Amino acid sequence: MPNSSIPVLRVSDYPRARKFWTETMGFKVGEEGGDPARFGIFHRGKATIFVDAWYGADAEASPGWRAYFHVDDVDTFADSINWPAKEGPENKVYGMREVVITDPEGNRLCFGMDAE
Repeated sequence: MPNSSIPVLRVSDYPRARKFWTETMGFKVGEEGGDPARFGIFHRGKATIFVDAWYGADAEASPGWRAYFHVDDVDTFADSINWPAKEGPENKVYGMREVVITDPEGNRLCFGMDAE
């Protein structure tokens, strides 16, 4: 079952968003992806947010996620979902095992766990 969720914000300018989340909002960078960075995971207290500039700010045109959910067992969770718009589960190069569900409105929702 899902045990936490993380919003995914689309941005057009990752360095500007990074500065906002770290300097203005007081979040710490947990991890970044890309060279130069175009994706970041930011933490403050128990809050986490993903900031994604891989595809730009236009959420409608982006194939990226709208939210990320941590689950205890992604395979069991995926088997419990009776929905045709499902990708995975599969292991990712960044160490997660994930399944992506696309809802009726086209929102891509990722459910994942550590691959180990």
